[in-house]
Amino acid sequence: MNDTPGWASPGSAPSDGQETGIPRPSEPIDGSGPAGNWSSAQPPAGQWSAPNSPGPGAPPPAPGWGGGPQVSGWGRPPAAAKPGVIPLRPLGVGEILDGAVSTMRAHWRTVLGVTLAVSVIAQLAIILVQRYLLPEPAAVDPAATGTEALRQTADSLQSSAVYSAPSTLVTLIATLFTTSVLTVVISRSVLGRPVTLSEAWAEARPRLLRLLGLTLLMALMTAAIMAVGVLPGALIGSAAGVALSLLGFMAACVVIVWLMVRFCLASPALMLERQSITASMRRSAKLVRGAWWRVFGILLLTGLLTLIVTLIVAIPFGIIGMVVDGADLGAFVSGESTDLGWPFLIVSGIGEVITSTITYPLSAGVMALLYVDQRIRREALDLELARAAGLPGYDDTRG
Repeated sequence: MNDTPGWASPGSAPSDGQETGIPRPSEPIDGSGPAGNWSSAQPPAGQWSAPNSPGPGAPPPAPGWGGGPQVSGWGRPPAAAKPGVIPLRPLGVGEILDGAVSTMRAHWRTVLGVTLAVSVIAQLAIILVQRYLLPEPAAVDPAATGTEALRQTADSLQSSAVYSAPSTLVTLIATLFTTSVLTVVISRSVLGRPVTLSEAWAEARPRLLRLLGLTLLMALMTAAIMAVGVLPGALIGSAAGVALSLLGFMAACVVIVWLMVRFCLASPALMLERQSITASMRRSAKLVRGAWWRVFGILLLTGLLTLIVTLIVAIPFGIIGMVVDGADLGAFVSGESTDLGWPFLIVSGIGEVITSTITYPLSAGVMALLYVDQRIRREALDLELARAAGLPGYDDTRG
């Protein structure tokens, strides 16, 4: 067994609900995953006996989710083992979020070191690109009507896309670095093991190129789907074309969201199981199958929390930056073009660094723990984690 960072070799247990040879829970605890009483499946020779009937020389039933004693009647299941930041059992939404925050607290030096360094470098690059390389976004005349209004809107959207593309690319690369390192940190924190920044980087570095390839592939898929949805209407150019583009845009958004949720666990699968790009995408699809709406809900909640943190931090810093820069707040609110200088860029950049330092670990933590949760639900990963953590009663006695 590979105890860190992937704990168990990929494919060691099925993801489709087949028998694993390990006693599995059969009743849900929260309505969305396995928990509760034991099934009647018997382990094969060389493994543990059924709960409550240990064979000669077999270890006693271990406390925890996958190997604890049978619960009868209306009693509650025994408390799950918790060697690290999460209990070793299927997790609720609050426990996933709490695990991400607990990882930030337990390994704050490592987390702060990587996120702060990456955020500062990324924000400096974004400020320099915006200041020296990009033109100002095209303005829209509020009094324009008809075809002129459509043309100005299209020009504005095009210039805004060009203006935001470099910052999006820099943010993508920054997220890639932080995700790779923080996924390793979280894999250690689940086992209750310390990890330094140099150790996490040494674990993550060999898989950075594959993670970059996965990120670019997902971005290309998104761009291709959006192009297929929007371009036919844009080529027509009339009012009917605008309506067609709008419908195509909405349809493309639905397809993109479905695919992003389906492949959202590819990154932790690639990092923790050392999978290839295509294998990690298949792995994610397998783990998400049958739980798409649950995964979507958790990701949506995480996105809303990230948005709230961003607004709480970014808006005050943006206002302070405009005041320091001497910009006209009224003109900015009304949508008029304002010439913002270095004071605004620096102050707002500080706000962006603070925001990224908070949100990067939260997003990476939720994604990694969601991967762990799905493997616990489908593959009894809790048993492998307990063995990897060295908990008593979880020794691997299989022949």
